Amino acid sequence: MGEARRRGNRSERIDKMRQEFGVKAISEARFNAYVSWSRLPPARMISTELEWYADQNERVLGVVSVDHTDRDFAFVALGRDEKGRFRTVDVETSFSSLGDARRKLFHALQKLSSSGDETFPQGGADRGGVDLFAPVHGEEKLHKAFKLVAEHPSWSPAKAILSEMMNHYVDVDGNFVEQFQSEGFDSRLWELYLYAFLLEEGLYVERPDPAPDFVVRLGRKKVFIEAVTVNPTDGEKPPTEEHGVVVRSQEEIAKLLEGKMPIKFGSALYSKLNRKTPYWTLPDVANHPLIFAIADFHEPQSMMWSSSALFRYLYGVSHDFSKDEHGQLLISSLKIEKHQHNGKEIPSGFFFLPNAENVSAVLFSSTGTLSKFNRMGRLAGFGVPNIIMTRYGLYHDHDPNAALPKPFVRTIMEGQTTETWAEGMSMFHNPNAKHPVDPDLFPGIAHHWFEEGLIKSTIPPFHPYSSMTMNVLVTDKEEDLADKEGTSVTPPIE
Repeated sequence: MGEARRRGNRSERIDKMRQEFGVKAISEARFNAYVSWSRLPPARMISTELEWYADQNERVLGVVSVDHTDRDFAFVALGRDEKGRFRTVDVETSFSSLGDARRKLFHALQKLSSSGDETFPQGGADRGGVDLFAPVHGEEKLHKAFKLVAEHPSWSPAKAILSEMMNHYVDVDGNFVEQFQSEGFDSRLWELYLYAFLLEEGLYVERPDPAPDFVVRLGRKKVFIEAVTVNPTDGEKPPTEEHGVVVRSQEEIAKLLEGKMPIKFGSALYSKLNRKTPYWTLPDVANHPLIFAIADFHEPQSMMWSSSALFRYLYGVSHDFSKDEHGQLLISSLKIEKHQHNGKEIPSGFFFLPNAENVSAVLFSSTGTLSKFNRMGRLAGFGVPNIIMTRYGLYHDHDPNAALPKPFVRTIMEGQTTETWAEGMSMFHNPNAKHPVDPDLFPGIAHHWFEEGLIKSTIPPFHPYSSMTMNVLVTDKEEDLADKEGTSVTPPIE
């Protein structure tokens, strides 16, 4: 009881002090949504963030941290620069107590807020900063998913977090916005997802000119990454949908996983492997690991079921599961020679193709979709408040005798659920790679290796294989002079 009272008194004192200085507490997720794009990787190596604050209008932000070596405390205050990016405007270190650092931060935030300044110029020109939503096309050319995120309230969390991110993004090609708003929406969204994931992993992220899409660094280690997507086949009839959900039988999916999907993955990866000027011959890329990062957008919601076709194609094997007389799981490997679909045939085993030794690994996620951005924005408290967002799917079962994933259901709410950008990402390592990737550079994801004819993996505690997110917009509709609760359900994108 005494401890509870002490904590209560401490919380009350902090609340009173916040009111005195016009400061509010914000969640770590909200703070990260603002500053992840400008936070330097060493920050989290040398200190741990403890508390996050903002002025009432969130024009200035602040964080209190503790140093890993000296165990003293510090604060950083941030304001928006000329391009709308939160950057450091005040910092002070070497406080002996958390309370002293907190009080000094509150002073700094009050001073910055009361200045009336909307921006805090930092000087220095750079290429960062893109407005995704300023229209560059007529209505007829806009991608349907772009129209949703740009206009529909149910997708306002995604729009908000994308806008924050794009204050920092470098458009190397000069056509990013044009493609994002039209036929290149999926490919460009996948690049943005990779950008967010790589920053979250604590890596320095740059956009090489002209290629590949990303180079990441940590210490003396450098890795190049090229993004690639599996796209719709021209002229192919779209799948049947019921209430916005694609309907396929398990038998149909099993057949597609054997033939069509490996060929779709193979076509996308093979085109990158056989680029006219191979990536690994570029001066900056030579002698460094090269990763192809692939996602499936070939039809609506195909990422819900297509992922297992990728490892079959990469390694040229499938796995068969059975139980022995004691109920123990037995796994056997079955070699795949080729994949066939509608008269087309390709050899299986991408990592065993000529020149594939120059590709160190393949990254894949089924969750790098618009729904991911919507959930991350929602967890940061962005967007309209009257959204009920529910995610359901399948995640890895760590029971050594489990052959199938487990179902999950989560209601996405700020402060009640958590999610990372890395969640659901897998790296498939090439057994023949000239320059293997150090898995420690990517600690937040699943890693897979091909050893002795079997795929061996390290899997995070929560690793979703597929998911779908349903957004319900709760509205008040006036009918017969009475207020009734109404709902508007947007179709799932993921």
